[in-house]
Amino acid sequence: MHFSNIALATIATVGPLANAHGTGLPQILGLDVADERARSLLRSIGAQLSEAGHVHAAPVEARQSTQSPKECGEGIGSCPAGKCCSQIGYCDTTDAHCYSPGCQYKYGPACAENNPPAGTNTSSIPRDKVGSVAYGGERNLSTKYTEHILDLMKSYNAKATFFMTGANINKGQIDIKFADVIKRVDSEGHQVASHTWTHLDLSKVSSLDRKNQLWMNEMALRNVLGKIPTYMRPPYSSCTKESGCQQDMADLGYHITNFKVDTDDYNQNKPEQIQQSKDWFKGNITKAGATGEKGDKWLTIGHDILDQTANNLTEYMLQTLTQLGYKAVTVGDCLGDPKENWYRKADGAGVSVANNTQVGFHNNTLGASSNSNQANGNPASSSLPASTGTGAMLTTSMSTIAVVLLFAVALA
Repeated sequence: MHFSNIALATIATVGPLANAHGTGLPQILGLDVADERARSLLRSIGAQLSEAGHVHAAPVEARQSTQSPKECGEGIGSCPAGKCCSQIGYCDTTDAHCYSPGCQYKYGPACAENNPPAGTNTSSIPRDKVGSVAYGGERNLSTKYTEHILDLMKSYNAKATFFMTGANINKGQIDIKFADVIKRVDSEGHQVASHTWTHLDLSKVSSLDRKNQLWMNEMALRNVLGKIPTYMRPPYSSCTKESGCQQDMADLGYHITNFKVDTDDYNQNKPEQIQQSKDWFKGNITKAGATGEKGDKWLTIGHDILDQTANNLTEYMLQTLTQLGYKAVTVGDCLGDPKENWYRKADGAGVSVANNTQVGFHNNTLGASSNSNQANGNPASSSLPASTGTGAMLTTSMSTIAVVLLFAVALA
């Protein structure tokens, strides 16, 4: 029987979408509220929070009086120590004010972006370029869905790559709250990769801020696993050459990973809708020329934060791959990259009194300063190239088959 490599990658994203489009309208969790996909995902997160005993997915600030002037932000200044600057410009310590992405970290000392994990900064770790895979490029609100997906993977002898976010959507730092599930991902032979610290759009922030997004996530993963990843997936599939993001990722020694097949699962998260995602998945990996002698590879995106993805779509994809004679592997395996190249050694875990992280917050004073293509009517590839190689891949949001499955995992 002919076997094509099938890489499953999971993006442990604590902040989920693959696509975002700038409309100038307000954003929630860094998601464009004018985008139906964003609204759909927010509804799903809200349902899970409700189930977990919370009231709102993205806590809403108490309405400010129209007489009350904004307290922080560009041209206004910073909040006092220990407080967050909310997305609309008020200082406080509530979940709503401190929610990231959204918290104005340059004006809010308590925003997650200004609070790195324990231990020394990873910025000084050597970034040797090894192997033949190109570097750079031209919430699950509890872990129940992630654990269930891991159980499914184990039962099918399938492997995946999990792209993880570190401290967004008020979930706390992953090295403190979710060490056990991260260790399980690693110990069961899956690949752990980065999806940034708080899921910021890397094309829209400064070079230092985007590096901090990777360094802080490295520190958290280092504290759990004693190593840091060399693979990453940019939030919203956004890491443009023009912004300098691709060069920064190359300088940090990261392989930028993206998806080819979009299951559109965040718009199909109802029992009566999920069949469309199944049809798109199977249609893309079985269409004419998709599985030729060259062993074409596919990366498919899905989000493990979604009930229907975790409890319906994932097993369907694994069953389909088994029936077609595919082998589910990690992104690294799919690209022929030896496992020793997936990580870098990292020391310095533990409490560090004088942490040398260069955070994006500065004591500002007054006046301071993805696209989805349609293939045969199906959601398909993103605007960024997938890591070089052949085979099929699937990506989901802790967040990857070749089909590589990418699971964006939101631990919270």
